[in-house]
Amino acid sequence: MTLFRPLLIVLVWLVAALPAQAAVTATFWSHELGNSFPHAFFTLRGTPDAGGPAVDLAYGFTARTLSPAILWGTVAGRLEAVKPSYIGGSDAQFAVVLTDAQYASLLALARGWSEEGGDNSYNLNRRNCVHFVQEAARRIGLTGLDQPKLMKKPRSYLKAVTIANQGRVIALGIPGKAYLSTLPPLPSVPAASR
Repeated sequence: MTLFRPLLIVLVWLVAALPAQAAVTATFWSHELGNSFPHAFFTLRGTPDAGGPAVDLAYGFTARTLSPAILWGTVAGRLEAVKPSYIGGSDAQFAVVLTDAQYASLLALARGWSEEGGDNSYNLNRRNCVHFVQEAARRIGLTGLDQPKLMKKPRSYLKAVTIANQGRVIALGIPGKAYLSTLPPLPSVPAASR
C-alpha cells in the first residue's frame, strides 16, 4: 500500500502534465442582409483529436454573381472561404465541439458544394446559404432543422436551431468581434487553413 500511493501520485502528475486533447469547434454564423454574401456560414477552428495541424477555416455558400437572376431560378453558386473581416462583422449564433468524424463530414460537405465537388448550383428557394448550414447542422446530429419559413432568414433560422438543440450546442448570439476576442490563439495554423 505504501508503494502504491507514490505510484498513484506520479501517475496523476503525468496525466496532468500531458497536453490536453484539443478538438475542432464548429461555430455557426449569420450576417444581416446587405451587399455581402454569404448570409449564413460556419467556421471550423481547433485541432483534431487525432492530432495534426490546427485548422482555422470558414465556409459559406453563395451565388457566383449577384444579379436579379437569383430571384427567378437556379444560377451558378460557389463555396466561399469567408474572410476574417466579414466574420468579425457577423454574429456568432452557436458553437458545437466536434468529433473527428463530424469534422471530416463538414470538410466533405464543403468539397461537395464546391465547383470541383459536383453540384454548385444556387437557388434562393432550394439551395442557398441557409440550406448549406442546415446540411452542416444535420451532419453533426442537430435536430429541429426543418424550418421552411426561415430558409431565407439566416439569423432567425440559426436562433431556431439553437433553441431546438439546447444542451447540445453552446448558445452564443453575440457579435463576431466580441466572440473572436475570447478565442485563445491556435498553435501555428498552416497558411492554407486560413
